[in-house]
Amino acid sequence: MFTGLVTATGSITVRDTGGGGRNITVTCPWNDLVDGESIAVNGACLTVMAWRAGAFDAHVIATSLERTLFASYQDDRRVNLERALRASDRLGGHLVQGHVDGVATVQAVTAKGDACVMDLAVPAVVSTASVPMGSIAVDGVSLTINGMPAEGVIQVALIPFTLEHTTLGERRPGDAVHVEGDAVGKYVQRMLETQRTARGA
Repeated sequence: MFTGLVTATGSITVRDTGGGGRNITVTCPWNDLVDGESIAVNGACLTVMAWRAGAFDAHVIATSLERTLFASYQDDRRVNLERALRASDRLGGHLVQGHVDGVATVQAVTAKGDACVMDLAVPAVVSTASVPMGSIAVDGVSLTINGMPAEGVIQVALIPFTLEHTTLGERRPGDAVHVEGDAVGKYVQRMLETQRTARGA
């Protein structure tokens, strides 16, 4: 479990593929990792297979490649990083599972005062579980939904700190990003779908 508060950025090196998946090495600032711990890489929960000072190895399985952008990442791709939440940590963002729901496309990036407003065309599974002023994780970053200006479009506002300390400031129209809908919204959506199915039976 994560909070969507990115604490570092790193870069990826693609080492090889294995069993239909992909082995990667990710640079990081941490020297106290543990084999088997979970790290969110651009919002996707990956397991540390091995590590040394300043880097760790992970394997992205085939099913994860199908729903994320890891298959297209090239060497030196910068990524957002977050270590797993501890029970004693502050929950400053929102509960993020590290289970990427799909890929969104950046439609527009607009300066608005001291913020940057970004419009994202998101998958239906994310759109239907979202509400204005609710939460969404974009490349692992916890953001508040500023608005939903059109069907299947979510707008978020990025503050200067986020632009400086994550990779979202590098995103431009046409770029693809990982998105994870709010977990509570997804459970409510599933519950309502089950109720509708039961009434129609």
